[in-house]
Amino acid sequence: MRKTVILTICAALIFALGGCAGEQAVIEPETGGSQPAIAAPEPALPVQQPAALQLDEDDDDDDPLPDNSWEFDSPENRGVDSEMLARFHEALAGVDIRCALIVKDGVIISEYYKTNNDDGESYDENTVFRMASVTKSVSGAVIGLAADRGLLEVDAKLTEFYAELAEPGQEDKGEITVAHLLTHTSGIYWNEWAGGDYFMRLSRSENWVDFVFSQHMSYAPGTVFNYTTGGSHLLGGVLRAATGVSAFDFAKEHLFGPLGMDSVRWRTDPQGFTDAGNGIEMTARDAAKLGQLYLDKGNWRGRQIISEDWVERSTSRQAAGSPGTGEHGYCWWLRDFGGYRGFYAMGHGGQYIIVVPELNLVTVMASRLSDTYLPQRIFTEYVIPACGQGE
Repeated sequence: MRKTVILTICAALIFALGGCAGEQAVIEPETGGSQPAIAAPEPALPVQQPAALQLDEDDDDDDPLPDNSWEFDSPENRGVDSEMLARFHEALAGVDIRCALIVKDGVIISEYYKTNNDDGESYDENTVFRMASVTKSVSGAVIGLAADRGLLEVDAKLTEFYAELAEPGQEDKGEITVAHLLTHTSGIYWNEWAGGDYFMRLSRSENWVDFVFSQHMSYAPGTVFNYTTGGSHLLGGVLRAATGVSAFDFAKEHLFGPLGMDSVRWRTDPQGFTDAGNGIEMTARDAAKLGQLYLDKGNWRGRQIISEDWVERSTSRQAAGSPGTGEHGYCWWLRDFGGYRGFYAMGHGGQYIIVVPELNLVTVMASRLSDTYLPQRIFTEYVIPACGQGE
């Protein structure tokens, strides 16, 4: 059984409520680049809970605060085929996709939440979903916020942020930069996709940073794309060193607060570093705000939250990426969806924020699937033709 919400104008009063340009080699998953490895549940770790949120200190206190709540409209009023969306929801009912939210022209036109799932759970607009590696795209945004403020440079070497890299035996990692972490081109040995167990080894280790730095270098930095959650995790330490606070606290002040993303929870590693590679949770509506922010080139309700330059660099090709998944920017994947160019955040098990600028479209999906890529295929089969019918 499912609950489907497609809000129409006349019902709007009823508010039902996871870098280096140029050519790199690619480490391809043994499955042909179509499927990340399926990992067992990670051990429980501390979670940083939401706290009081602040707007940027450089905001003018006399300016009216933006209304961070979503507006709603009918699909038809936005030129979207509601019959095709109904078929989309029917397709979702047969698989363990737990929510699907569609934003068109900056307003929510469709929400789907599964009820009475096989595990007996039901989901709604208040459900906080674990977004897995969608976390990486959030971390990339927070790095951009710090870079915009002059607190770090993406070409800065990790030796500026991690004193342990000056120790004997770590000289080979001295050329790794922040950009290499953003683009999975650090060169650190890492076996995560296609059955590799390095994500689980990371999450079970006593010290995550030490575990990453204990790996040998397989390639020169910037030469080979190899998906590395351990490298993404290092961004949390970079942000703490650059800003003086945790990545989560910095994001609350400069990203989650201004956008009203008050559902966000973000776990830490055993040493208290924000889990920048895999640890974020939020509602679908809050996830959609990040997608809308990037669709609008860093602007949210008239305020420039992240620089347009950072958004452009993040959603442009910075690394080769992986066949079947797409090219890679700064923590965002890039590919075509049914003939339309888009970019997206993706997490293990089918977590997605998909942005298609030509259609002014943002879609969020949260799932519990063995096939991480199934939501992409369903999105392309139903949502793209529904929204692109008038194009």
